Amino acid sequence: QVQLVESGGGLVQPGGSLRLSCAASGFTFSSYAMRWYRQAPGKERGMVAAISSAAGSTNYADSVKGRFTISRDNTKNTVYLQMNSLKPEDTAVYYCNAAGVEQFRRNDYWGQGTQVTVSS
Repeated sequence: QVQLVESGGGLVQPGGSLRLSCAASGFTFSSYAMRWYRQAPGKERGMVAAISSAAGSTNYADSVKGRFTISRDNTKNTVYLQMNSLKPEDTAVYYCNAAGVEQFRRNDYWGQGTQVTVSS
């Protein structure tokens, strides 16, 4: 069965750093693009960062450029989100997403999310 398990969330002060991890299993991780989304109360879920299957391309929301870095380790089936210079507006539930194709079928997998709270 497919699993995406996020970890690393928690409470951090403004200006602090946090690293999120997403461990994947049950599919061919190296063939999938990976993305991080976040959703704050009362707001729609939006993409934060994305990375291609071979890690040759990354993309970021304007609000996090220069502060967040997405990376992946295909030998460990894990994608990371390094978050620096955190702001209160970064507070949200962060979700890991995998998108790809296997056996000619498009797949879109989601983790359960991890809470990030930025507050003094």
